[in-house]
Amino acid sequence: MDEAIGRDRTVAVVGTGTMGQGIAQVALVAGHPVRLYDSAPGRAAEAVAAIGARLDRLVEKGRMAAADRGAAAGRLHAAEDLAELADAALVVEAIVEDLEVKQRLFADLEKTVGDDALLATNTSSLSVTAIGGRLRLPGRFVGLHFFNPAPLLPLVEVVRGFATDETAATRAYETVLAWGKTPVRCADTPGFIVNRIARPFYAEAFRVYEEGGADPATIDAVLRECGGFRMGPFELTDLIGQDVNEAVTRSVWDSFFQDPKFTPSLAQRRLVESGRLGRKSGHGWFSYAEGAERPAPRTEAPAKAPERITVRGDLGPAEALVGLFEEAGITVRRKRGDGLVELPGGVKLALVDGESSFEYHQEEIVYFDLALDYAAASRIALSAREGIAPDALAEAVGLFQALGKQVSVIGDVPGMIVGRTVAMLADLAADAVDRGVATAEDIDTAMRLGVNYPAGPLEWAAKVDHRWVCALLRQLHERYPTGRYAPAVGLVRRGYTEEAEELR
Repeated sequence: MDEAIGRDRTVAVVGTGTMGQGIAQVALVAGHPVRLYDSAPGRAAEAVAAIGARLDRLVEKGRMAAADRGAAAGRLHAAEDLAELADAALVVEAIVEDLEVKQRLFADLEKTVGDDALLATNTSSLSVTAIGGRLRLPGRFVGLHFFNPAPLLPLVEVVRGFATDETAATRAYETVLAWGKTPVRCADTPGFIVNRIARPFYAEAFRVYEEGGADPATIDAVLRECGGFRMGPFELTDLIGQDVNEAVTRSVWDSFFQDPKFTPSLAQRRLVESGRLGRKSGHGWFSYAEGAERPAPRTEAPAKAPERITVRGDLGPAEALVGLFEEAGITVRRKRGDGLVELPGGVKLALVDGESSFEYHQEEIVYFDLALDYAAASRIALSAREGIAPDALAEAVGLFQALGKQVSVIGDVPGMIVGRTVAMLADLAADAVDRGVATAEDIDTAMRLGVNYPAGPLEWAAKVDHRWVCALLRQLHERYPTGRYAPAVGLVRRGYTEEAEELR
């Protein structure tokens, strides 16, 4: 049971929606005979025709040989009854997300297929353990969570239920690997890897918006152009559907007994209640009506850059800025200190640390956000206290504009945008590793491939230093004492390990 299922063995897919068709196409192109079943009469035959049409398009685009398309068509069949799946070595379910409906289906499948067949669910929100809990042989039951569109996206989460045998999980893993996918192993936990770890990407952006820190277009632009993310959370949830995204957030929150780290957004709830579900309804965070223009992010007008600056101490994750300032022709003096940049007008610049500018009564502090890569970033976010002298803020703006960056000034929000988002992603990732959900490598792989993050959260935390991440979270926890930002033990442990290695 620990080897991939042979290409000569039948793979059955139950459910012929978009995901079911996609999974069937993956198994078919990999060389298996495939049978499609749907409880609605005629749906399986329609799905077979739809898959055939997609294979035709692959041939037209030169991505599949005509002979291979003909062979695949000969291996694909619609089943009118579950009994026709009797010889399947693997059955993958992709039907409605209803626990009782899935449990009844698998009870029927278990009476149909052989005892050596693998049974798998493609659920994204239900417990794999609960779905397979009533089976006679629950050890052969696994989760195979594909991402849509299944033929294109490489990631598959291979989920072990509480009763899943290791040999069954390994066989499922090896089979998916043989199909050309990138499987990651995962314990049965709410949201699995991707939907669990990704919650702060949305939640922290929504919270900055709710606190009046910045508008959706600006937050999206900062996360894209400074953080390196493919899309911002506001435009992405409009694409996903606000109802769908909020339902996943609420499901994970409820499954973790309303842990504050997963608290949903009231602003998103109001969007759903008002029917503004995103692209599919014509309006979400943004309008998609014909002729509607997307709001532009807040971008500061050109300002004069200082000719010289003083850098006190090491800037930590932002140390690369020193070389960029020098390349821009700005004279840089180095002195001992606490990691600050002093401007001629007296303003001090500091990398986001979880504190707020208004807490500094005797000096002007302007915070700048974390960047994935300060050289590649095309936008930098700054935050300052309300009432800061315009000339002082303009000097800070001009400094970063001298590097060729666009500058967005946001409200005085602790943790800013990229800083708090990356810190919370790393926190949830470290906690998942600590709880045995998945390995650090699998989590980073899942987040890069499943949601196109520019770096895995633990990889990113190691790059900026786990101690810096922990310090930022502790400062946020002091300002928001709900438990949401209290750093996970696994993250703190990584920080101590880094410190111990430096002392050796």
